[in-house]
Amino acid sequence: MCGIVGYWDKTGRNGFPIGRLVLSMLEALSCRGPDSAGIAVIGPEPPAGPEIWSVRITPGDIQALERLVEMGTILPDAGAAHQASQGNTLQFGFAPEPGLTVEELERGLGARRGGLEVLSLGRRLDLVKQVGSPTALEAAFAVSTWQGPLAIGHTRMSTESRIDLSHSQPFWVHGVSDLATVHNGHVTNYHQLRRRFEQQGTNFYTDNDSEVIGVYLRSRMEQGQSLAGAMADSIQELDGAFSYLVASDEGLGIVRDRFGFKPLVLAETEEFVAVATEEVALRRALTADFRASEPPPGFARLYPLVALQPCLV
Repeated sequence: MCGIVGYWDKTGRNGFPIGRLVLSMLEALSCRGPDSAGIAVIGPEPPAGPEIWSVRITPGDIQALERLVEMGTILPDAGAAHQASQGNTLQFGFAPEPGLTVEELERGLGARRGGLEVLSLGRRLDLVKQVGSPTALEAAFAVSTWQGPLAIGHTRMSTESRIDLSHSQPFWVHGVSDLATVHNGHVTNYHQLRRRFEQQGTNFYTDNDSEVIGVYLRSRMEQGQSLAGAMADSIQELDGAFSYLVASDEGLGIVRDRFGFKPLVLAETEEFVAVATEEVALRRALTADFRASEPPPGFARLYPLVALQPCLV
């Protein structure tokens, strides 16, 4: 019964109000998910220069940030690299030492289930979520002011796992910069997949079946598959009734299970690609003239940020 939404602005306009638009879409679907809401945004391309990660974490060990000094520099400057406490999370800019991996950063912070958790990391990604409605999300994070070309969002009705920050969506794909997912439905072979990944050393942060989607995508990409290819592979390897969206610095990903059980509506024009669980979300947020239709069962498509033509697999 959850609701998912996504939007990609094809025009590349500076200052595009992606947060306001996706928030409006989420508000239209709030009846589908009163338990929590969240948004993941791919922001504008950062300026040339040293690599800077935007990192958002849950509260944890007060000495965690001090340990990071050995691995890079925490940036207190204003703008893209800043440190701010919002909605019970901490965001900061981080300039990593050469060769530092995302996994090493998480270990350095002492990330663990039930303790400190990295909610998002990337050059362009920021991700916020909170128990409650999209209105509560706006009150905590002012997401309507966020800008960028691409975003995905989620409203949740909890049917199996607990209602808290960690179990809310979107999910950042741990270990992968600039990659997040939202999911509606059920992955019925979740426990089988989780056991397999845990035997391979993967740490899970929740009991939510949605978390396994990102773990699966990361696994396939580590084996040399592209993101688009990993999405296509998931249609055969994830069982159940589901639709999910991907936000990446590569583009907007859309996947629907091979039976097409879960509702999903897609609209594409020369200026945008918009997708939502229900058409009411598109009509609520968009004033342009467009035609909406259901993607077919077994649909997997990555709309790349660098091109106007979709990558169909």
